[in-house]
Amino acid sequence: MPKVHHEHCDKCVSAHCQVLVQTSRSCMVTKCPKNCGAVLHSCKREEHVLLCPNETVPCLNAFYGCPLTMQRQKLAKHLEVCPASVVCCSQEWNRWPVSDTNVIFYRSVSEKLQSDSDGSLDVALALRDQALLFQSIKMKCIFPEMMADELQISASGELSCSSDFSEFKENGCAEELEEKKEEERHDLAKSEEVANIQNYTSWEKIFRKEKEGCNQTVKNLNKETRGKKEQEASKDHEGLRDVADRNAVASRGLHGITGLAPWQDGVLDRLCREANMAEYNMYLVHNGSMLINFGQLAACTPREKDFVYGNLEPIEVKTVRSYKVPTSYRAKRVHLENPACKAKTRQQSVDTTDLGFSVEDLPKSDEIGSALLCSMEKELKGHLISESTSTDGFYIDIGTQTHSFPSAPFRADASLADLVANKHPGLHVSVETESVTRRHNRRSSAFSYECGQFFRRDEFPSHVRNAHCDIQAQLNGWFQQRCPLAYLGCTHTQMRFHPAGQQATITFNKDASAMALQPLVHSSLRESEKNPGGSAMPQLDILSSLPLEILQNIAAHLDSFTLSQLSLVSHLMRDVCGSLLQQRGMVFLHWTKKTYSHGGTSWKCHKKVWRFSSLFSSVDRWNFTDVRSMSDHLKSCSFYQRDERREPVALPCLREVTERCREVKHRR
Repeated sequence: MPKVHHEHCDKCVSAHCQVLVQTSRSCMVTKCPKNCGAVLHSCKREEHVLLCPNETVPCLNAFYGCPLTMQRQKLAKHLEVCPASVVCCSQEWNRWPVSDTNVIFYRSVSEKLQSDSDGSLDVALALRDQALLFQSIKMKCIFPEMMADELQISASGELSCSSDFSEFKENGCAEELEEKKEEERHDLAKSEEVANIQNYTSWEKIFRKEKEGCNQTVKNLNKETRGKKEQEASKDHEGLRDVADRNAVASRGLHGITGLAPWQDGVLDRLCREANMAEYNMYLVHNGSMLINFGQLAACTPREKDFVYGNLEPIEVKTVRSYKVPTSYRAKRVHLENPACKAKTRQQSVDTTDLGFSVEDLPKSDEIGSALLCSMEKELKGHLISESTSTDGFYIDIGTQTHSFPSAPFRADASLADLVANKHPGLHVSVETESVTRRHNRRSSAFSYECGQFFRRDEFPSHVRNAHCDIQAQLNGWFQQRCPLAYLGCTHTQMRFHPAGQQATITFNKDASAMALQPLVHSSLRESEKNPGGSAMPQLDILSSLPLEILQNIAAHLDSFTLSQLSLVSHLMRDVCGSLLQQRGMVFLHWTKKTYSHGGTSWKCHKKVWRFSSLFSSVDRWNFTDVRSMSDHLKSCSFYQRDERREPVALPCLREVTERCREVKHRR
């Protein structure tokens, strides 16, 4: 049955409307069935459902995985604790490689890491950042000459086609290479990922217009010169100038070698045959400086009249290093050396054989030290060590650096982490951190780190305050104190703070890559029961025997990090922690790439992943830990060696004072 439309209902907003329904001018006035207090005509009930505060609706983040439904008036308050409202921590900091002035301390720390696990918090955080740094450093970007040959040999023993042109030519694949390159050019022109590719069309239009303009100028000059041919023959000086200009334009457009331009080879010989003596002398007067620059005439002319370019061809310049010198370029005399004053040199090859050692006996370079040194050079100065650079677009400074690594050649996708995977790398980055400033270029940075951990929106303030502001920013020297003789190799540390009201310490969990609050357990609770024979027995799992309601009550008082670790203990604990996911956990969408039969691809949400964050219990106040003073440690520190002097030492001025005292006594 079609809905009846009333013009009165569209404009009526009165809760006490007196228009009679029998007149068919309006609908019946009713109240909201959800008891929100709204009074409206019955025909507006469907529209009111979209605005009613008591209407049950899904969460605004239902698309991102939140399964909860609630009244519309509770949506704003729910967003503060919504499991799908996830925030990624973007706190950043810098950490530089170890300097040469503090090598002893880091060598001691590396030796301690090999013997046993170092419990220092700053060392644990530095090792985490070092692992991320080693994964980000690609050996191909730093040492391209040390990469393995990309030539692949098939199982049949025949060489397969690769990107090298010489290999294609030797195997009869030159035609396939040309077709492939042509397709790559078209794909490159259509690609949007190449830098400044949006200007490709503009460049082509500019160069095309310049080329057409040059051709049209040549045609116009040719027409004008035909009409004035008789006048040019009667006028020697003017005719010679017009002939030179015409030939110069023709040579620029056609790139010929028969013109009379000063940069053409053999121009003076042709001018002697085609012109008389007066025209020849006038040509030398007008074009003498250019003839000298292009090596056609040996004479002395002012430097400011030296001509540099001949045929100007359009060159696409993206960067200074991609610029190529035009083929018509001739260097100015200011850049040329006097051959008479130039010292005699000879070509001679120099290599490691001059040292008297074989290649096998030469010392191998350290991959970690060399890679970090080259990365730091690029980070601070913007270029690699011994990198070839262009000074002014015409002159290139070529630098070479020879390396010999034991694990070379490297794979194409090898990183520094792959090279040190089978050995203990030690600590190669500083334990001190620096905050990222505005002058720091984050995009090209190799030594900048980001927290990158995900938290619920209500957990994020506690993480920033405790993890970054309280601990990480005050870690070195205040939150954690090291021995003053650390520069000599002492690795003693002590934590100076603990949460107020509980005995706990801050530790770093390597598996979760996050800091955790570990309570101090009494030694009596750690002792295991022993049978009469004296052998140790595993302690019984008392928690698993408790009722489910008690376990859920205990789990409700734990922090998110403890819940994530407790869920890995057993299936029962996993079910107990799983019952708190909607109240304490987070939900993520797991995306997978789907390929269709026609070849197209798209990303689809495969499933929803629930998990707990790495947030430990919020700490509102810190207290000093009851530990002994660092001066007490110095009394027994093995690196604190005092040099006591007990023999009397004569002061330099003691003899003079003694003589003066004797003189005073003698006068008296």
